[in-house]
Amino acid sequence: MFELRLVQGSLLKRVIDAIKDLVNDANFDCSSTGFSLQAMDSSHVALVALLLRSEGFEHFRCDRTFSMGMSIANMAKMLKCASNDDIITIKADDGTDTVTFMFESPSQDKISDIEMKLMDIDSDHLGIPDAEYEAIVRMPSTEFGSICTSLSTIGDTVTIAVSKQGVTFSTKGDIGSGNITCRQNSSTEKPEEATIIEMKEPVVLTFALKYITTFTKATSLSSQVTISLSSDMPVVVEYKIAEMGHIRYYLAPKIEEEDLETNLQPETRPRTEAREENHAKPEVHQEAQEVVPLAITGTKEENGTEDEIVEDSQVKMETENGADVKLKVEKKPLKSELAMEKDFKMETDSEAETKPTTEATQPKSEVEVMEVEDST
Repeated sequence: MFELRLVQGSLLKRVIDAIKDLVNDANFDCSSTGFSLQAMDSSHVALVALLLRSEGFEHFRCDRTFSMGMSIANMAKMLKCASNDDIITIKADDGTDTVTFMFESPSQDKISDIEMKLMDIDSDHLGIPDAEYEAIVRMPSTEFGSICTSLSTIGDTVTIAVSKQGVTFSTKGDIGSGNITCRQNSSTEKPEEATIIEMKEPVVLTFALKYITTFTKATSLSSQVTISLSSDMPVVVEYKIAEMGHIRYYLAPKIEEEDLETNLQPETRPRTEAREENHAKPEVHQEAQEVVPLAITGTKEENGTEDEIVEDSQVKMETENGADVKLKVEKKPLKSELAMEKDFKMETDSEAETKPTTEATQPKSEVEVMEVEDST
């Protein structure tokens, strides 16, 4: 036998309204300690955890621990039949597949009984461990709801940044961007209007704004909201229900595409460079007996001795703009005093095949002098 009686019936209506847009079907767990729920959204991105303690009800009885599977949407429809000041009673007998909702007016002149079928829902109960968070923000729930509503008109995501200066909510969309900063304010005369920030480490996390906005539908349950954040952990948005329990929302942070690209760059870039180097090496001409460093400008070093000649040698190099260039060296054996008379001719791959050799590119007078000295 299970039975609970809640004098403030509007509280249960507000609880279901805060869940129905996030969860379709869920199991309500009934035990001697209270009435609870834990469920994930259809995308498995967000989780909601509800706890209503037994001592918060006017009457609470649960002979054994069991679960009642219910459609949240259908439950919300049932509760619409109750007035905000009605007393709500929920009853379920052992071995039955239905649950009964009874609504009583305060004057006892009107009583309504509504029966709803239960569902067989296969779900796992997740153990949520207690964690120490790097930053905890407590602020008025109405202010938090107003911020989320305003930012949702600009962008689809919200970045929550907690620092010594305060907590900043930022968004960016096609039409522009927006930033709202709330500074700590604990000296207010009304505690429910205070903004308190406890920070061990600065935190910056980004979340889907549509989920955060859905969480704010629990604003009517509490005057304050607590936001707990840690790097690479789900955010916890908690609304305490006075003398009853709490409702907590968990949401995983978003990973931006830019962060993914940054993480991939150290892995892909060296491999690409390695492939380019391996591809370039086989194209170096192998007939040259000695590798001589050649500059694009055509300068060389003098060693005061007879130079070693590589006839018609070609060396593939890469210029600053990435174009492949061939250096064609046309030289003859000369004495050291005539070494500066060598001519370096630089042509691109396309020019080497199509451009004819002109007289301007070969200094005839200097070659003739060289040949006379060699013959003598």
